[in-house]
Amino acid sequence: MSRFLRVFCLGAGVWLAAAAQMQAQVQAQAQAQDWPTRLIKATIPFGPGSAADVVPRLVFERLSAELGQSIVVENRAGGGGVVGSVQVAKSDPDGYSLLAQSSALTVAPLIFPNASFDPSRDLASVLMIGSAANVMIVPKERPWKTIQDFITEAKAKPGSISFGSVGIGSAVHISTEKFRYAAGIEATHVPYRAGPEVIADILGGRIDLYFCPLATALPLIREGQVRALVVSTPKRVAELPDVPTPLEIGLKDADSEIWFGVFVPAKTPREIVEKLHAAGEKVLADPAMQASLKKIGLEPMPMTPSGMDDLVKRELVANQELIKAAGIKP
Repeated sequence: MSRFLRVFCLGAGVWLAAAAQMQAQVQAQAQAQDWPTRLIKATIPFGPGSAADVVPRLVFERLSAELGQSIVVENRAGGGGVVGSVQVAKSDPDGYSLLAQSSALTVAPLIFPNASFDPSRDLASVLMIGSAANVMIVPKERPWKTIQDFITEAKAKPGSISFGSVGIGSAVHISTEKFRYAAGIEATHVPYRAGPEVIADILGGRIDLYFCPLATALPLIREGQVRALVVSTPKRVAELPDVPTPLEIGLKDADSEIWFGVFVPAKTPREIVEKLHAAGEKVLADPAMQASLKKIGLEPMPMTPSGMDDLVKRELVANQELIKAAGIKP
């Protein structure tokens, strides 16, 4: 082959590749402009009844009306939220597969490395719904009246305390581990598939404590079925003004908040991400929606998709350090 012919073929190849890329971009833009034209599927990677299930369902109901398309919600629990997250990450990046996740997204993949799943690489952030406190609740039959009472006994009887969570790597699990590590106490982790199961065993006195999402804990606390000892947030929550924070009892780096957000597969066209974000922000700005979220203990956490991406990256680094220090294993 002559040099001229080789150069010609090379140039033609580059031109064809550029043309194909341009055509793909045009098709993606056209797809984004028309989106959505059919049913949307949303996956919640936790069991029914948990805060990670209740919160996004409220939003998806209104988001469906805003987009003019039905959103079908499916629970797919397992691996601290990894199973359902991986399913969405591997779905077609066309805007018809959504993932409702919590801050467990930046924990569980680090504990279950065999999942070969990196949230910062495999998912794109769309909408931050809000954040909430977890509150440490204990059975009312236990003798602890204050968090100091609890810590004193836990240290005096190493290994005698058990705590529940909605799975290894879940946000409530990490809230407990951060507190346990900062307080210097030993405790046995008992993972469950869903929040209602943990509540049942707290009420039955079969486990000692649960860092429960505020929305779920409030009715139990107000009815005197459980006792609240400490909240997970840096500041006290308005609904529980008498319950201290970790910092107030002398524990540094023990606070944590659970956040809830919506994600899509990483290669979803940016135009669709922006459309989803705008529609979601409109839903969250509605006074009725704000009242509904406030009623279940959720606080606004305004954030752009790129801001969410940065948050996920930062938390992955911080949680990797915690998992190593606390010796958390699957």
